[in-house]
Amino acid sequence: MKKTQITLFSFLFITHLAWGQQSFYQKLSNASIELTKQNVVYDPSYYAIGYPNGDVPSDKGVCTDVVIRAYRKLGIDLQKEVHLDMKAHFSKYPQKWGAKKTDKNIDHRRVPNLMVFFARYGKVKPDSDNPDDYQPGDIVCWDISDGRGVTHIGLVVNQKSADGKRYLMVHNIGGGQVLADCLFEFKIIGHYQYQK
Repeated sequence: MKKTQITLFSFLFITHLAWGQQSFYQKLSNASIELTKQNVVYDPSYYAIGYPNGDVPSDKGVCTDVVIRAYRKLGIDLQKEVHLDMKAHFSKYPQKWGAKKTDKNIDHRRVPNLMVFFARYGKVKPDSDNPDDYQPGDIVCWDISDGRGVTHIGLVVNQKSADGKRYLMVHNIGGGQVLADCLFEFKIIGHYQYQK
């Protein structure tokens, strides 16, 4: 009888843990979809913003702002998280912009910086061509320039493509924060899950 109780308790505990993770990523998916209801103009301008929890004007943004805003809806401030990690480990982040120190206004709004952060603190998942490897709440990064260094980022959400073969993405590549069937449109260079 005791062994049965322990087995049942273990099953319930594991189920509770799995449900908790699914719940977070489902919430992230929902937050991403909610962003598509906002009218946002693609604007890559540099903005001086507050810290922590700073944001560019709510009607403006780029691809990284989709990810930042979705996580912020769940109480996670990537501006702060990335800044603190870059401040402590600056040399681990890309040096391609010529910066000698952190910049709270822009560091978290750069795809390569987010890729480093998610690789350091999240789960790195395979960059595969199998749609089943990409689940709601996953973060996907692409090279949209055939190796010339133009990167892009979006979130996998819990809505399927018209043919039902893959999940859709929420991203902003120039037309605002939109829901799109674009998972395999570009070369995938990063695939992550992140939950603080």
